[in-house]
Amino acid sequence: MTTGLKGQERRERQRRAILLGVLTAGWLALIPFGAIGALFSPLVFDHRPNLLNPLAWLGFLLMIGFWMVCILSPFVAWVTWKRGQEPKAWVAIAVPAVWLAAMAVTLQFVPV
Repeated sequence: MTTGLKGQERRERQRRAILLGVLTAGWLALIPFGAIGALFSPLVFDHRPNLLNPLAWLGFLLMIGFWMVCILSPFVAWVTWKRGQEPKAWVAIAVPAVWLAAMAVTLQFVPV
């Protein structure tokens, strides 16, 4: 009886849950790299004028916060998934990707 519309909806929800699990595993796998980046983030200020550069400070804060976002984002995504708020779960699981992109763009403008 899983060939009807209700069975298809259940299978699609299960596939989306598997995708959410894969994304969760991916973000959790990046936690050690984020922690290492946070340890080396003060190196942004090796070039003396970077102490007054607001983009250097923004990049510094983004580097420090990345590993925390990789922990909190999957947690929030699964909580909202279990509450039946699936669109919010997908937004929550996408936050580390946006954070990583913002960090990459910001650090492009920090002189070495």
